[in-house]
Amino acid sequence: MKSIKYLFVIFLMSAFSAFAQEEAPDNRPVSNPFESGVLIDNQTVVTQSPKTLEATIEHRFGLWNNGITDVYGIYAPSNIRLGLNYTPMKGLVVGYGYTKDRKLMDFRVKYNIINQTRSESSPVAVTFYGNMGVSCIDSADFGVNYQFTNRMSYFAQIIIARKFNNNLSLQVSPSFSHVNSADSLNEHDKIGLSFSGRYKISPQSAIIFNYDIPLDIKSIYENSEPINKPKPNMAIGWEISSGTHAFQIFVGTANTLSPQYNMLENQNDWTKGEMMLGFNITRIWNF
Repeated sequence: MKSIKYLFVIFLMSAFSAFAQEEAPDNRPVSNPFESGVLIDNQTVVTQSPKTLEATIEHRFGLWNNGITDVYGIYAPSNIRLGLNYTPMKGLVVGYGYTKDRKLMDFRVKYNIINQTRSESSPVAVTFYGNMGVSCIDSADFGVNYQFTNRMSYFAQIIIARKFNNNLSLQVSPSFSHVNSADSLNEHDKIGLSFSGRYKISPQSAIIFNYDIPLDIKSIYENSEPINKPKPNMAIGWEISSGTHAFQIFVGTANTLSPQYNMLENQNDWTKGEMMLGFNITRIWNF
């Protein structure tokens, strides 16, 4: 009889333990809302695990409007950026890159503020991204009254993302861009809004897109209304990923490979077919 009582007590304890485990909220972050830290022209909320080095190659060919003359922009003047990002601690990424156009060095930081959790206690992920650019072109190119600060540009952004299911992830990102030196036809400051996302069509591949909108806010015009108002940047493409690599190929309108200059100076109009081929490659190493 005693053995039956003991078995009954053990059964109740096991059932209670299983019930408690089922009821406990799963506050772990959702897995892989995006495959890498970059999505076409935008950053994602993703920060790699500590002691991870991420190498990036970003390439934009020329406009494809000339058709076969320059093989749809493949043999036209192109732009390329090479970069390295390192995660020294959980949620923090620091990086450096160099872009062909403007001979632009950029120093960047990304910090994960909130993770989306599996229990939905946090329904979204929130990450801050910022960079400082330094143009290394000849000082004469800046005109009269040159100062070193003319070379500087800045970008700050809050990225808000949600993984809706195993296939669909979307994010929206308000941003602020500033360049110290700008042509009289352009603006120094710009508030923007970016939308981007992916839809997986297989375990390794996905349809990806981004759409960046430079907002026309007259209250931040420095002097008179600028003539060369920037145009939205639209891009759509295909991503192939593995555990350590992500390859993205797409068509888009922006080619500066710098978010602040994309927001402030993009003059390509996707409604007129002014687009170009581009690709990104990322590779990570864990130490």
